[in-house]
Amino acid sequence: MVSVQTTIGEFHFDNCLMNAAGVYCMTREELAAIEQSEAGSFVTKTGTFKERKGNPEPRYADTALGSINSMGLPNHGYRYYLDYVTELQEQPGSKPHFLSLVGLSPDETHKILKDVQASDYRGLVELNLSCPNVPGKPQIAYDFETTEQILKEVFTYYKKPLGIKLPPYFDIVHFDQAAHIFNQFPLTFVNCINSIGNGLIIEDEHVLIKPKNGFGGIGGDYVKPTALANVHAFYQRLKPSIQIIGTGGVKSGRDAFEHILCGASMVQLGTVLHQEGPEVFGRITAELKAIMTAKGYKNVADFRGKLRYFNN
Repeated sequence: MVSVQTTIGEFHFDNCLMNAAGVYCMTREELAAIEQSEAGSFVTKTGTFKERKGNPEPRYADTALGSINSMGLPNHGYRYYLDYVTELQEQPGSKPHFLSLVGLSPDETHKILKDVQASDYRGLVELNLSCPNVPGKPQIAYDFETTEQILKEVFTYYKKPLGIKLPPYFDIVHFDQAAHIFNQFPLTFVNCINSIGNGLIIEDEHVLIKPKNGFGGIGGDYVKPTALANVHAFYQRLKPSIQIIGTGGVKSGRDAFEHILCGASMVQLGTVLHQEGPEVFGRITAELKAIMTAKGYKNVADFRGKLRYFNN
């Protein structure tokens, strides 16, 4: 029997597959559906300091090769999600969970994380650095100076397991610079990648979503090569104690296999989960196990990071 079990930090998961933040995670009911599926865990919607309605609709659209969205961080506020995962962890057989968070300013981010630090929550936290923080500034993780400053301040008081959600990087020097910063801190994981920002998809003569005159984050088939590159680049550069969660373009067992081959310890499903629902975890798990069986791998550690190159 092959196993798709995995670990992140000191947490054990029966399945290396889970949802991506933003999909099937807005409400307790959606999170409960992921909890009861074959997924190894769930991550909550990224919670902000106060509840947010998000951008005007339509703000999400499926496309032939994936999806486009400009959601605007709609969520019920971080306390809604913190209370739920704290309740859930006390139930027998509960899986470990990921609580996704970000403030709309560094001050809000610190207020949220200090509250989580003082709470009874014992799971993992994902700090979402792949969203805009200050008007006129890029996504947090594209501003290396701000990223380093935030992490430096966070780790003066936050002592629980913490990882970060990253946008895609596209330049080798940016992989080097980002990894240099991340390696300075006791991060448990990095999650690569969030959607590729500010794409534009047109149908007939019209944009597909309303916010930003149609500009939005691209997910699905479009992003898999970029996601794999980011997973592998950070697998090569980060210290072994910082694990990688792979996200982007996973709609089959083969896609999940490739993420793990590039170095991912867990793999998140986004667009395909939105399109197929929680039953998708059963299908992709079975496909991944079939590939592992055919190749003689007994567990994900047997091939994690073992990507082959042409000999020089």
